[in-house]
Amino acid sequence: MHEPSEQSKVLPENAYRELAEGEEYIPTVPADQFIPEITFRSVLIGVIMTALFSFAATYVGLRAGQVFEAAIPIAILAVGLAGLFKRKSTILENVIIQSIGAASGVVVAGAIFTIPALYILDLNPKFYQTFLAALIGGSLGILLLIPLRRYFCIQEHGRLPFPEATATTEVLATGEAGGGQARVLVVSMIVGGLYDFLATVCFLWEEYLSSAKLLLGLGERLADKARFVFKLDATAHLLGLGYIVGIRYAAIIASGSVLSFLVFIPAFYFLGQHLDMPVFPGTKLISDMSETDIFKIYVQKIGIGAIATAGMIGIIKMSRIIVTSFSLGFKKREADEAGAKRTDVDIKMRTVGLGIAITLIVMFLFFLFISNIFYGIVGLLLVFVLAFLFTPVAARAIAIVGVNPVSGMTLITLILTAIVLVQLNLSGPTGMIVALLMGCVVCTSLSMSGGFITDLKIGYWLGATPRNQEIWKFLGVLVASIFVTLAIQVIAMAYGFGEKVPAPQGKLMAAIIESTMSNEPIPYLLYGLGVMVAIFLQMSGVPPLAFALGMYLPIQINTPILLGGFLAWLVSRSGKTKETGEKRHGRGTLIASGFIAGGALMGVFGAFLNLSYGSFGIPARFISAGKVWDFVNGSWQIVASRHWYEAMGQWIGLPLFVGLCLYLYFDSKRAAQD
Repeated sequence: MHEPSEQSKVLPENAYRELAEGEEYIPTVPADQFIPEITFRSVLIGVIMTALFSFAATYVGLRAGQVFEAAIPIAILAVGLAGLFKRKSTILENVIIQSIGAASGVVVAGAIFTIPALYILDLNPKFYQTFLAALIGGSLGILLLIPLRRYFCIQEHGRLPFPEATATTEVLATGEAGGGQARVLVVSMIVGGLYDFLATVCFLWEEYLSSAKLLLGLGERLADKARFVFKLDATAHLLGLGYIVGIRYAAIIASGSVLSFLVFIPAFYFLGQHLDMPVFPGTKLISDMSETDIFKIYVQKIGIGAIATAGMIGIIKMSRIIVTSFSLGFKKREADEAGAKRTDVDIKMRTVGLGIAITLIVMFLFFLFISNIFYGIVGLLLVFVLAFLFTPVAARAIAIVGVNPVSGMTLITLILTAIVLVQLNLSGPTGMIVALLMGCVVCTSLSMSGGFITDLKIGYWLGATPRNQEIWKFLGVLVASIFVTLAIQVIAMAYGFGEKVPAPQGKLMAAIIESTMSNEPIPYLLYGLGVMVAIFLQMSGVPPLAFALGMYLPIQINTPILLGGFLAWLVSRSGKTKETGEKRHGRGTLIASGFIAGGALMGVFGAFLNLSYGSFGIPARFISAGKVWDFVNGSWQIVASRHWYEAMGQWIGLPLFVGLCLYLYFDSKRAAQD
């Protein structure tokens, strides 16, 4: 596991490693120390951040199909704003700003999967419907996660990598420490951010490296004859993410991708050569499909089945922990809670239970108002059971790789919901509205629970009061729900969901709910194959959720994560002594965090760069690496191309990415000399 940054003035030495028997973790701000945390400043800045990033993330997500991560940019802004006040903001005030503001990204991630589908299907959703769905889901996600905080943050300390939480913590801690740490972080942010900007926004070289192009004739033959293609997303932020994840989980995740892309895809293509008809759920011959088509239509559904099964296995294994967390919380006397450490105080479990009850009542009334009492009860039971079961799955997924498979779990939710509603004779427009709003509640709940465990882990490392984070997170959810709903409604009225604003997830969910409610067949065989894979992994002693995540995510995402994990392993073993290796590994963690932060910032900047051209009609055309790009119909398009770039783009990107890896390795070794 990774170590704290070199010569850390803020994070304790045992922040990232497992604790020895009897050892206690003392956070940056100890439990007996009280510094400003909840102030007018921290709450106001957090709310402003939530509003701004909610609207921005919604627009970018609907345009690009991917929500940028708001937590790290908000943490950087919080650190930057800290010195503008007469009294510099404390590190715990910055934690609260980040925690409130981060509600934007997670609520957006939950909402844009389902709410646009209501507009795409011409179901004319009302503002209160989409707002309440997002608000109920976000609130439920917070409430269901609170009893699990001690398990994920304390009991699993040092066992789960928490890559995104690590990067955000390093940003906040480095801003507090300053000095040499700040220089290392700033330089790595500049290097990583500039690298990703030039590759992904300016297109000066190919971002995606592929064996089909790099291996020349052999790679092309393998891709053409067997759909055997090895890919790598050569970006700094994914390399940094892999370094923090570490070699163990990175290898397991990458193994899942290898099974999907280098075994299942060639196997499906081979079988397709002997078939002269489309195979469900595909609509064209497998022999005419690319490896990407085969992955999305067939193999990714195997991954979804594996994720769902791995999640259920995890729930069964964690059932005692879940039951104990709730039962102990409800039995605990107020006197015991009053004597708890500041850094280990949650909202009282009786209050959590009351909050869940109120949320369920509101949810029932919500479904009752849009259908009837019978379907209100059905909706209540389905949503609560699915959200309750998948909450620990979402939290563990974020803790392992920093990616929440919420799309796969939402897909399962929509299919199950549609099947149940159709069997209960609720279909047509009303059935689709109910199913999609139920899906929105579950999707937002799972997105929130996965994102909120990151906030709580950051607070645990730095010494925030969990109860404060939990209480004020509800404000972030409220603000985010308002602005997400407003943004989607305004975009739907101004542009619709077509060529300019494609809303790819919304279109996918609309197609799924429409086909399921029409009693079209469901690919149970593919889901079942995923079930078998997960069971086999569990029997073999391999963590099934990490492997299933690898099966579900494209291989180009997981290969740089594996490479980053391998570099972390090399750095930690580069010294002659264990202490030297740990110091070097700690400096590498700071550099990797800079890569992630720089990549996140440049991703936001690049998105707004494109949006500004589309919004204000500024003429834009530039030439990069032989390609002439023009901003046409709201997006960058190639209007001319030079042959040498098509041939050399990969060969430019490969040595540059190797250079980035060498920079991470050798700069990490500067932490200590034997």
